[in-house]
Amino acid sequence: MNKYTILLAVTGLFSLSGIAATNVSSDPASLVNPMIGTGGHGHTFPGAVVPNGMIQPSPDTRLYGWDASSGYFVGDTLISGFSHTHLSGTGCQDLGDILIMPTVGKQVIDGTYPGNTSNMPYASGFSHSNETAEPGYYAVLLNRYGVKAEMTATPRVAIHRFTYPANMDGEAGMIIDLDYSLGLQRNNNMKLHKVSDRELQGFKSTWGWSFPDQDVYFDAVFSQPFELKVIEDTVALHQGDQPRPRCKALLTFPGVKGGDQLLVKVALSPVDCEGAAKNMAAEMPGFDFEGTRKTARDKWNRWLSKIEVPATDNHDDLTKFYTALYHTAIVPNMSTDVDGRYLGMNRKVKHVDESGDSIYHVFSTWDTFRALHPLLTILDPKLNNALAKSLLDKADDLGVYPMWELASNDTGCMIGFHAVSILADVVAKGQNSFDPAHALHRAVLTSGWYPDSVKAHESTVGALMPKAKYYKALQEWVPCDEDNEAVAKALEYAYNDYCVAQLARAAGDKAAEKEFLAKSKYYRHYWDAESRFMRGKTKEGKWRQPFDPRSSNHRNDDYCEGNAWQWTWFVPHDVDGLMELMGGREAFVNKLDSLFTISSELTGEGVSADISGLIGQYAHGNEPSHHITHFYNYARQPWKTQDLVGRIFDEMYANSPDGLIGNEDCGQMSAWLVMNAMGIYQVAPGIPVYSIGRPMFREMTVKLPEGKQMHISAPKLSKENRYVASVKLNGRKIDTPFISHKDFVAGGELTFEMSPKPTKWGTKSKK
Repeated sequence: MNKYTILLAVTGLFSLSGIAATNVSSDPASLVNPMIGTGGHGHTFPGAVVPNGMIQPSPDTRLYGWDASSGYFVGDTLISGFSHTHLSGTGCQDLGDILIMPTVGKQVIDGTYPGNTSNMPYASGFSHSNETAEPGYYAVLLNRYGVKAEMTATPRVAIHRFTYPANMDGEAGMIIDLDYSLGLQRNNNMKLHKVSDRELQGFKSTWGWSFPDQDVYFDAVFSQPFELKVIEDTVALHQGDQPRPRCKALLTFPGVKGGDQLLVKVALSPVDCEGAAKNMAAEMPGFDFEGTRKTARDKWNRWLSKIEVPATDNHDDLTKFYTALYHTAIVPNMSTDVDGRYLGMNRKVKHVDESGDSIYHVFSTWDTFRALHPLLTILDPKLNNALAKSLLDKADDLGVYPMWELASNDTGCMIGFHAVSILADVVAKGQNSFDPAHALHRAVLTSGWYPDSVKAHESTVGALMPKAKYYKALQEWVPCDEDNEAVAKALEYAYNDYCVAQLARAAGDKAAEKEFLAKSKYYRHYWDAESRFMRGKTKEGKWRQPFDPRSSNHRNDDYCEGNAWQWTWFVPHDVDGLMELMGGREAFVNKLDSLFTISSELTGEGVSADISGLIGQYAHGNEPSHHITHFYNYARQPWKTQDLVGRIFDEMYANSPDGLIGNEDCGQMSAWLVMNAMGIYQVAPGIPVYSIGRPMFREMTVKLPEGKQMHISAPKLSKENRYVASVKLNGRKIDTPFISHKDFVAGGELTFEMSPKPTKWGTKSKK
């Protein structure tokens, strides 16, 4: 079995060794580089996980700041320990629960690491030359203690293997830190309980981004007996800080001698310690580290084998692709115990329905509705249906769909209500096991029509109430002088309302369908024909003044993490209507050309750091731009789409720690790459049609449900031959640059003939 050892190169970048072309089909996990995204602002973590697992053991290198969102940043030189819950690629900090750190000799727990307030006092230095990361496995040498730390996992249980130094100077020990969390969130409650001299259980409830309560229960079992000292007090972490509750377990292992290995199993549960112990008994009854590691790798190979790309001369492209596919299965995370129990958003313990489908959490819907969930409708519709059901279950508890759900809490983060986009797409593709009328009921409530009987989460209501307030007053726009991010919110509301209409159609509710289709046209209120941008409009109907389309003031203007150049194009559900609004196809193309060719200069006092990966004013580093390259297909100039998606694949993704141009955002940044590498992209989830770009490999086989396959080939594809001359589906010519979901998942052969120059393929009207 090959593994990637992360090496610090002379250039300061990381490289992978041991890539073997023969491993592509038998061991695609060997082509994954978990370090991609751990630098720049990708905010990924390199720890040992299995697809969509509950537990994520991973090293934590810093506590504070934007680049501590996942706990790990590749430029750091200290590790505070290994916590068991992590977010992948978000722009906010949370989790980092149940941290463990092996020690040798005196255990230091007071203060912070000398001279570094972003690390705990027991932190250790490490070198990337002694660090290994691969799917389902992570290892590192802790210089301070001389301990080699290794970890792997099942869905609900992590197992650690600590090898203590042969010349150990002091007693083998371990710190289990309950009050630790990323960003040092407020601890509401913490408890530790010694079950035996080999088993420890505990509980913590924190209040951070996920509020008011994020509950984590754990069960830890050790291969050697321990002696225990529990620290329960209050202490100020930094001088001048308010004292914080502290709860730490200081363990020593008299039987562990120099050179010995100590194994630790940690199981989690969102319900109780009994649930964690059941998870442990079901998934890891013994201490089989190597067997668990092999099973974890097998799980990843099953996921990664859903798309098979033969070996190519460009190993970096293969690694970019398979790492992206890897990142699409990190979240959402399972949040159901083996006995079927989970914690509802009403804070009650519930049980899964008769289908047995797990409930999941960590729904970054503002990001993932765009490409991650559409990708899952192709690769794993059963899982995606379970994710949609999870959102519907949460809406039943909450009253409305959550905006950004985490640990059975709605963070209220971002804008729009995109859970409805995810459910509408599942329904449009006929993959739902839930009742569309049920989904519609919750969607109508979420759209802003709150009866007094609905007691929705305060943050969700606060975020959506502007829509409710102004729409109920029969005003068809959100006034920029009365609400922040008004243009971005309203454009997303229009798309979301279109998705509600699709649910209404499926439910047979013609009145609701008509009403929400009308609302989906409200984007027209923001188009200013004079400036030719979507602009803020006051309550009196006047344009926002002054106006600069390049200006950004991060989330404190009329746009959300962007500017007018990027947001003017957010009408994915009615591209023809937007084209008409802009003055027709030629005017639309001229405007679109300008987006990609003008200066990338940004103005404003607080330019959003999320505006990155610029081509002109197109910003690939953030989600609002992700569909725009495919708009050329609607305007009958598909060669420009083909050129741009290839350029983005080459320039915005790389086989290095800074190989993501923006936050990974729970799989969305990577899902864009995977979809476009297949030669397709869904511009508007809820409309079951894919826009055709061009494939990024000469050959690819997509494994579909029920044993079907879609073989995608472009034999003459090269850096020179990057334009499409013709496309055939099962021998039948496709004349327009679109393919239905139904046709794609039916399987067969999708064949691209390539050309070194733009061609007339796809230039006919799609009607």
